[in-house]
Amino acid sequence: MTISVLLVEDDELVRVGLRAILEASGEIDVVGEASDGSRVVSLIRETTPDAVVMDIRMPKVDGLAAIREILTRVTNPPKILVLTTFERDDYVYEALRGGANGFLLKRSRPTEIVQAIRMVVSGHTLLFPETIRSMASRRPNGEAHETMRRAALTAREADVLRLIAQGLSNNEIADRLYLGVQTIKTYVSSVLAKLGARDRTQAVILAYESGFIEAGEP
Repeated sequence: MTISVLLVEDDELVRVGLRAILEASGEIDVVGEASDGSRVVSLIRETTPDAVVMDIRMPKVDGLAAIREILTRVTNPPKILVLTTFERDDYVYEALRGGANGFLLKRSRPTEIVQAIRMVVSGHTLLFPETIRSMASRRPNGEAHETMRRAALTAREADVLRLIAQGLSNNEIADRLYLGVQTIKTYVSSVLAKLGARDRTQAVILAYESGFIEAGEP
């Protein structure tokens, strides 16, 4: 199956390079391009891409504002991958917190870029445990603490959330807890629902911001 992608990047050279990389893969079709976030919603409606690959820092409408627009104005929004130069950029953190499905470093190898797009479109979240831990632990959040308290996770759900925060897949969590993969999927869905999190990344951010997981925990 061919994956359709919308590119949003203000640097034309980067945009042209990305298009070449993606279309050379034979798996991805670039269905549209934009130089900032102002036309993202209209382009999504025109082209219905599976994923948006978007720079976070752009003139006029930046990536953060564009993500908010996509998630509030588009029915069944595409997956969103944020492009960044520095992985510990606060803008990246806010993008993940706001609903981006993952991020890509601009220096990533072509195969890594293609693989990342393939992963998020197939329903996986690009989770970067070390990066999230280092950024989230600097932001204690009373609202996050209250959300975690109200969620009242069971002991098993808490175990699953801690393992998600380590970046483990459902299969790896199942092996660690000696449970079936379908059982783990059920626990993950329950954790996300109780926390009101769109995906695993948002759940992990909440776990750190609330103090549920301490910064020094493995």
